[in-house]
Amino acid sequence: MAKYLVRIRVEVNGIVEKHDIIGAIFGQTEGLFGEQFDLKALQEKGRIGRILINSKIVDGKTVGEIVIPSNLDRIETAL
Repeated sequence: MAKYLVRIRVEVNGIVEKHDIIGAIFGQTEGLFGEQFDLKALQEKGRIGRILINSKIVDGKTVGEIVIPSNLDRIETAL
């Protein structure tokens, strides 16, 4: 069970697959805060859980929510 759940609402003009959203998260955060906050490393250590994407297509837009379970402290989770 995670200490915190990061919830992010997403709305994209157009149709986007779940794996593309996850790829964008990893791509945009890579190297942003250095190695100590590398998402892949944090997942391997069990500090960040599996990223969940709940999305649907509405009027040609992809809308939904990204949920990231975190076992980091609250300041690290906020970053």
